[in-house]
Formats: sequence, C-alpha cells, structure tokens
Amino acid sequence: MSEYRNDAIVTVGNIALSFHRAAAAVTRRILEKHGHQVRSVEAPHERVFRLQEEDAVDVLVSAWLPSSHDIYLSRYADRVRVLTPHYEPYCVWAVPPYVPEEAVGEVADLLRPEVAERMTTTIQGINPGAGISRFSARMVREYGLDRAGYGFMPGTEIDFVARLDRGVADREWFVVPLWRPQYLNRLHGLRTLAEPKGLLGTVDGAAPVITHEALDRIDPAAVAELDALHLGNEGVEEIDSLISVDGLTPLEAADRFLAARR
Repeated sequence: MSEYRNDAIVTVGNIALSFHRAAAAVTRRILEKHGHQVRSVEAPHERVFRLQEEDAVDVLVSAWLPSSHDIYLSRYADRVRVLTPHYEPYCVWAVPPYVPEEAVGEVADLLRPEVAERMTTTIQGINPGAGISRFSARMVREYGLDRAGYGFMPGTEIDFVARLDRGVADREWFVVPLWRPQYLNRLHGLRTLAEPKGLLGTVDGAAPVITHEALDRIDPAAVAELDALHLGNEGVEEIDSLISVDGLTPLEAADRFLAARR
C-alpha cells in the first residue's frame, strides 16, 4: 500500500448535469482543503463510469444506487469503495403547477381523452443513459401512452431546460421527466404525478465512489470528511440554484454554501 501525499493530484469525475457539478464542486473543495490538487472531468452518465473503470477518474460524484447507476458500477464494483450517500435522489414525472390536479393527478390520467387532446405528446428528456430516461421510455410503453400518441425523446441538458422554460412561459400542458434534486423544481414549482406502477425506481443514495488505488493517495482525513458529508436534496438544489439561476461558477457556489454552513 502506498503512502498518501497531500499534494497528490486527484481526478474528480462528475456526470455532465448541473446538480452533479454542484456536488462535485463541494467534493473538490474538501479535497483541496486537505492539500490535494484536483483535476475535474465530466462526461455523460455511462461514459464517466467507464472512465473510472479505466482508472481515468479517482473519485466519481455521484453514483445513484441501487436504481439508476448500478447497471454501470456493477462492472467494477470490487475495485472501488462507495462512501455514505451525500443526498437521496429520486425520479418523478411532473407537470407545471397550472395544470389542474383534478385533471392530471397521476400518470394514467394522461390517457384521458380530454387530457390527451390538450397535452403535448412529445416528452422531452435528457441523455438516454440517465436513469430517468431509461425509466421514462419504459413508462411510455407500460402505460400504453405510445398508443395515445405520446413519445419520449432524449436530448441534451440544454434542450431539456430550454424546452421546459419555453413550455412554462407559454402555459403549455406537458410532462416533465425530472428528479430531485434539481433547481428546476424550485424555479417552476413543478407538481409530481402519482406513479403507482413503481417504474421510476426507488429513492436512491447518491454516493461518491473512490477507486481502491486512489484511496492509497488521498489523505484519510479527506476521505473521512467526504464520508461524513450530507448535503441532502435541499442542499444540492440550493447549490444548483446558485449555479443555474444566479450565475455563479460551481466552485463559487460551493464556497458560498460551505461558508453559510460554517
């Protein structure tokens, strides 16, 4: 086993979405506090796990387990340590707050003729490797929404946010495949639909993942602090809002959040 060096470079990889950048920035500041130089990389879901599997990422932020990301982590789970979750994410389908709950209270209500006539049938999502995208494509089939003209369309984060902002501005009736934590929940007051079939997975634990090789190079005190850290969904959404709404960089947002905590 190697001796750790406080000045060792540590590569932190995160999924290329705003709230993952938020959690990764806090992780980076903790590693830097303990003297480490940090290199940051980001990639879509499956790719960032592949990078860690190939030893190009030391600390991955974060794996949503067990529902969303075990499909990627299980390939090399014997070579990593999964820390205590930093927050408790889960996937939802939601609608804007002006869509009446008595009209659309659960997913099956999307099939009601008077709803289907008014609802936009293209359901815009993020990249196809995301858990919410895999779950949503299945839901369209399992609920028979495809037979009513609905279809799920994956896309980029930019596509997704722009489509949501435009739809709300136009007071359009549409479905949002979303998750907590995400700043859009706060920004638009989106309302979650009941989903009794349980196709959207469980409440996951969002845990940092560190390779065994990197554990030999990282200060144990930094690992212990990361293992004890709990941001919660509210904390991640707060940092995400500072980035996505207030325009701070991820590191600036992490600094402001951590300073307020102290």
